Amino acid sequence: MLSVLIANAKGGCGKTTLATNIAAAFSVGGRRTLLADADRQRSSLAWLDRRPKSSAPIGGLDWSKGADGTPPPEADCLVIDGAAGMRRREMEELVRLADVVVVPVLPSAFDETGTRRFLDRLNELKPIRRNRVPVAVVRNRVRDRTIAAAQLDLFLLGVGSTGIARIPDRTLYTEAAARGLSVFDLTSARAAQLRHDWRPLLRFIESSVTGS
Repeated sequence: MLSVLIANAKGGCGKTTLATNIAAAFSVGGRRTLLADADRQRSSLAWLDRRPKSSAPIGGLDWSKGADGTPPPEADCLVIDGAAGMRRREMEELVRLADVVVVPVLPSAFDETGTRRFLDRLNELKPIRRNRVPVAVVRNRVRDRTIAAAQLDLFLLGVGSTGIARIPDRTLYTEAAARGLSVFDLTSARAAQLRHDWRPLLRFIESSVTGS
């Protein structure tokens, strides 16, 4: 089973947006997908509650009080929406379950500082330190040709990453989330254009597991 952890100690950086869209991408692609919500706010589970029954199915797991056992073996994919401010023990537990860790960061000095600390903590964990679990840093809610976007690129170079993907700041994400949907569920031309931005991240996730 492919397991993806979305994590950053900094709140408000878009972990749930990434988690729900990645889960939807897997499910729309025909994979039996579970979405585990490890945050006490349970935003991913609330998104699932709003999700139309006619949409590609995604199962929900409430991990807000800790990872609850082993996911059902019949699942193909598990996406974990990590909590903000995770303690080391919680981080170790979720990283141990993951095949790849995805870290979203916003173009903001506050987010960059918090993300730098989080990446330092993450790199101390054995699966990360020994390169058994790869880490993908994603530039989230980016507005092109802005000073903040350019500063974010410089920040990523400073932490040894060029960023796996760039997700632009678009209202369609908010509109879709309000209906329990993602850009992978929508058929509009706007959604199709936004799906292109996710391809590098999805390819990275797949290649991290297959080794190709």
